[in-house]
Amino acid sequence: MADAFSSSSETVIQRVVDVTVRTNTPVEKLEELYQIKKTCDFICEHQFKKVALQFPDELLGDSVAVSEEIQKNSDATPFVLGDTSYGSCCVDEVAAEHVGAECIVHYGSTCLSPSKRLPMMYVFEKRPVDVEKCASSFRELYPDTQSHIIILYDVNYSHAINDLLSLLSPEYSNLVASELVVEGEQCYSHGRIKIQTNDSCLSEQDNKQVIYEFGRQFSLKTGSSITDYSMFYVGQEGATLRNFMMTWNRCSFCSFDPVTMKGRIESISINRALMKRYYAIERAKDANVVGILVGTLGVADYLAIIQQLKDTIRRAGKKSYMFAMGKLNVPKLANFLEIDIFVLIACPENSLLDSSEFYKPVVTPFEMEVACNKNREWSEEYVTDFRHLLPGGLNHVPLADQQEDGDETDVSLITGALRSHNLLSSEPEQSSFSSSVVLRNQTMTVANTNSAASFLAGRSWRGLEQKLGETPVVKAVEGRRGIAIAYEEEGTSSR
Repeated sequence: MADAFSSSSETVIQRVVDVTVRTNTPVEKLEELYQIKKTCDFICEHQFKKVALQFPDELLGDSVAVSEEIQKNSDATPFVLGDTSYGSCCVDEVAAEHVGAECIVHYGSTCLSPSKRLPMMYVFEKRPVDVEKCASSFRELYPDTQSHIIILYDVNYSHAINDLLSLLSPEYSNLVASELVVEGEQCYSHGRIKIQTNDSCLSEQDNKQVIYEFGRQFSLKTGSSITDYSMFYVGQEGATLRNFMMTWNRCSFCSFDPVTMKGRIESISINRALMKRYYAIERAKDANVVGILVGTLGVADYLAIIQQLKDTIRRAGKKSYMFAMGKLNVPKLANFLEIDIFVLIACPENSLLDSSEFYKPVVTPFEMEVACNKNREWSEEYVTDFRHLLPGGLNHVPLADQQEDGDETDVSLITGALRSHNLLSSEPEQSSFSSSVVLRNQTMTVANTNSAASFLAGRSWRGLEQKLGETPVVKAVEGRRGIAIAYEEEGTSSR
């Protein structure tokens, strides 16, 4: 772990970096891969003058050519967003607003999380997939033609799903394919279903149960549930598949990788993964100081979940501090040693962060609620979309009443020590006093409410010290000129 915080200069110089050079797409194929005409029709229909084009890193090589084609075929001025503030799967509305863009065109992989600020359009890659081999792998993995199966897929393979269905549907009568959906008034995507409801995870249509989750929609037979189905995923192993498996953890999963052209049974131990997340929840229960990491500024309702988390954490007797630091890494979070645990607010695919290399654990909003809200119990249900935790959401659970809670204590499963749930619950939300102690329940028990300040006071080094009145007063002298790499006076005698 020490290497994550500091590395020797020799290691950096000798490090070998593997760079995959991707050849740029020929001009004649840009229309097929990037839907230039449909994009220009979308721009002209709404008379946009400034358009932001968001590319992931692997497609940046084609960004100039795509931008030139759009500029030729429309009256808009395109701006390329090459470095997203957070994950490339989310729409970067903040970067688009910096250039005054009126809409966003998002290219490549996406989590399909709803955005509300700017009109937008999705353009997916059309990655190659051998449909015949995919169907063959499917038959090997599911020899029983009466099996109930749902086909899920990465958005970049959506163009091949109809061909796959035409090969398998005659043999498998209980086969269901998910459909991509876009949500909200501001979202446009040609050929996709559009829904307007804020939380339509479950609904009834034509006596069928319709499930909408993560930008996918599929129907279940009457009287059946999601646990009666197996999942077949078309795409490479990654955040999308992991998110599906954690959410529908009672379903068996198989996958087909179009790159290796091999199918397999996903043998990852979901129970083991869930127990690792439960360990993080126990760490959250032990924590006194919580850092709220803002991992998105584009997903709808992110401000509402921040406020809800603040209230939940405060009523659990913990202190919270909010951090907005863009893309996360180990050195960034290691700067805040006073934080006991971090909670990441991000899209469903980016929220399941592997924090094994981090100095302090990073949990999801759902896990923090399990730790702080006594009304929410840990079960086999797992929620990665924080919008479902908000009032009116499918998985919303009201906060426990403080009067009923009292001052109950329990035992930490990690340290074995007693911990109190409501030690700081009497602290006012906004205090006009700087005192760091408050009375608890009109008793003589006191509690330190400024946890971060107390941590700083106990440190041996606290940063630069002012030493007021301890240093002599001297006249100002002229300093060096230039930049650090080459001062004007370097190489000559000092004046």
